[in-house]
Amino acid sequence: MLTRYFHTFSDSSYSPFPCREGGRGVRFYLEFESRVANISILPKMKKIIIGVMGPGSGATSTDLKNAYKLGQLIAQESWVLLTGGRNMGVMDAASRGAKSVNGLTIGILPGDNLDGMSEAVDIPIVTNMGNSRNNINVLSSDVVIACGMGVGTASEVALAIKNNKRVILLSSNSESQAFFVSLSPETVFVVDSPESAIEVLKNWV
Repeated sequence: MLTRYFHTFSDSSYSPFPCREGGRGVRFYLEFESRVANISILPKMKKIIIGVMGPGSGATSTDLKNAYKLGQLIAQESWVLLTGGRNMGVMDAASRGAKSVNGLTIGILPGDNLDGMSEAVDIPIVTNMGNSRNNINVLSSDVVIACGMGVGTASEVALAIKNNKRVILLSSNSESQAFFVSLSPETVFVVDSPESAIEVLKNWV
């Protein structure tokens, strides 16, 4: 599409461009092709990021199974998976589950390099913050899923509640479930399977 700009001057003695017309007025124009003139530009939609937090070396076989399935289901919804990024426990299992169905994975790493990173992480974020990276995990997630429970996971759930993030607890630890629900019954939801977690997520995101 050609877009034309032109100006008309009453004083024919002034013309920064060669005269196109005779007479009293001087008309000049600049033509250029705009390749995007007829393209409808849609607003960019932010990707939904689901954080899956859970034990590392202390993860149970049930935690690992649930984490792998969560990763798969999250990816199948075209959501982005965020974990602590390391090659152990729930972090690794969830990332591997997502990659098994070609999902996109982010890993928030504690050190200043990629040592110990899960092979299933697409986008590593190197923090050199140690356990303080837990705050990044939480704040970067739209919803936090706690798969299993441990000291580090408990800190992430607490940070999520403090920052008014919605939290899903997938754990057999009834004491921790009762505690966190009592702190924020409006934002903490307990489920008993990865499939149930996804159903809750669909109502939230």
